[in-house]
Amino acid sequence: MQKFLEIGKIVTVHGLKGELKVQPWCDSPEYLCGFKRLYSAQGSTVYEVERARVQGSMVLLKLRGCDTPESAHAMINRILYMDRADAELPEGSYFVADLLGLSVFDEQGKLYGKISDVLQTGANDVYEIKNDNNKSYYIPAIPSVILSTDIEGGKMTIYPMEGLFDED
Repeated sequence: MQKFLEIGKIVTVHGLKGELKVQPWCDSPEYLCGFKRLYSAQGSTVYEVERARVQGSMVLLKLRGCDTPESAHAMINRILYMDRADAELPEGSYFVADLLGLSVFDEQGKLYGKISDVLQTGANDVYEIKNDNNKSYYIPAIPSVILSTDIEGGKMTIYPMEGLFDED
């Protein structure tokens, strides 16, 4: 499992004191605001968060040492990462990065493909599964369909509801 996970991208500068506008790549802008430290890829640079607040669907972020529009401008297009150890997930919740690539089987062991994307629809997530022929199928991430998820084993077991995997 990856130690550092993408959490957002710096898209522009906000104001004259080095604030950054960040597009969150997580469940909500509020979630991103909960971190005291963010990182560059592989954690080579640590960014200390002085303050963070939600503005619409974005986050306004002030990082220690980024105090001018010029220093903030140099940060545009950087990807910010969180350390997995800094996050607590509720039981039965997973990071998208951990779900991608899981092999999807039914209870009898039939392989349907691998998870290639997680779509957030509002009501529930939807997993895109691609088979060996690169054909996509979509399954709702609901308890009646998802029977078990084994991140370490690289496997998800599902109940294939009628019509989910019908061939054209």
